[in-house]
Order: sequence, then structure tokens, then C-alpha cells
Amino acid sequence: MDKRFQGWTEPQHTAKVPKPRQLIPLIVAGKAAMGRQAETDVQAGAEGTGAVGVADPDGREAPNLRLVSPSKRQRIIDGMLEAVGAEGYERTSVRTVLNRTGVYRQAFYDNFADKDDCYLQAYDAGLERLEARVRAAAADETAWTAQLRTGLGALLDFLDAEPDVGRALIVEVHAAGPEALAKRTVAMQRVHAFLDLARAGSAAEESPPPIAPEGVAAGIQAVIHSRLASGADGGFRELLPEFMYFAVLPYFGAEVAGVEMQAARA
Repeated sequence: MDKRFQGWTEPQHTAKVPKPRQLIPLIVAGKAAMGRQAETDVQAGAEGTGAVGVADPDGREAPNLRLVSPSKRQRIIDGMLEAVGAEGYERTSVRTVLNRTGVYRQAFYDNFADKDDCYLQAYDAGLERLEARVRAAAADETAWTAQLRTGLGALLDFLDAEPDVGRALIVEVHAAGPEALAKRTVAMQRVHAFLDLARAGSAAEESPPPIAPEGVAAGIQAVIHSRLASGADGGFRELLPEFMYFAVLPYFGAEVAGVEMQAARA
């Protein structure tokens, strides 16, 4: 062996190669919830492959690691709804959303196939958030009229607070294609089913025709759609008394509808 290299393999001349270090800002141990930011689910290694949770030679169990990013996905979803509500579906592009959110184009395409896919997922997320707010508002009520009043009030409060999101969900869905309209149809069917629960409490002689819940929902939706489409950014809560009268009337008659209209003004 060349004398220049003799002794290089002796223990005192060797170094132990360290294990890869964690990227501290990007990796956390375990699966702690991150609230709305938790929708990004990129993992360091693949669970079930032996790369995660394997004991090291010293007998210590390796942490279950997950790459964490402040939820770019949620920011994009929020940005898509805001952009579509403010500028219209046709005028909104991927670049529009990137400009609003400040994320890179690669982050967008890591999560969504294209603009249409992003809007469809944003529609689902926005509708889920809205419906959760409505359900929470009505959760403590037992009477159908009280559930309607509190739930409808929560919807109108939401529109007052986030009119652009309301436009994205209620107005611009019609420009987003058949898949978006199919999602809207399913959502409206849930509304119809709730409205028709009133039938069980109405007198047989006052029971409205089967089309009643669809007609009530369509009437309320048409008023909201018109105001959002015209650019209204408030005043939705003020519609609650009239909406209550309109919804209650076919099931319980004018007297009860009048009482509910007054209750909504209180």
C-alpha cells in the first residue's frame, strides 16, 4: 500500500457518519392537529414502509415524522373563493389566486390539477364551513321554526361577513360547469329535506303540495342570488323576518307565519 495512505483506516482516523438531521422548521414529530392548517399532509417517508417509527440501533424509537407547511392548500382554497367572488369565475385564473395568496405556482399544482379542480374543492370546503355554522346555530333548538330562524339567521350573518365567499358559492357556481352544478343540486336537496320536516307539524288540511320545500328554497335563494350578483356587501340579516314569513306560510298558515316574522324582528 502506498505509504501516503497507511494508517488512514485506523480507528483514530475514522469518523462516524451522523444520521440525517431533522429539518427543524419543516418537520414535527407525531400527528398533532394544526387546525385549518392541517389539511397539508406531506410525510417524511411513507408510513408502513419501515421508514417511520423504526427503532434505531441504540434501541430508541424513531419519531413519526411529518413534513409541515403552513397550509398553502387552505390559503389557496380561501384565495380561490375570494377571487371568484370578487372577480367572477370566468375572469379568475390560477395567476389571480397566486397573486392573492402569495404562494408559488408549484404549490398550487402540488394540490390541484387546474383551476376547475381547485374551485370544486374550494366549493366543497366553503359549503362545509357554511353548513357547519348553520347547524351550530340551530343545535340547541327543538322546534322546526326555531331551527329555521337560527339557521337562516346564521346563513345571512355569514353573507354579511363574507359576501365574496357567498358570491363564489351561490352566484358563480352557475358559471363553473356541470360538476359544480351537480354539487349545488345535492346541497339544495339537503335544504329541501329540512324544510319539509315542517310537514309533520302542520295540520292535514293545511299540508302544502310536495313542491313546497323546493319553491320556498328557490324563492329565498333567488333573492339572495340577486343581491349578491348586484354587488351587495351587506344588509342580508335584514331579510330574515320576510324569509321566515315566506317559509312558514305554506306549512302553518298566515297567522303563524306572522308570529314568526315578528319573532325574527325581535
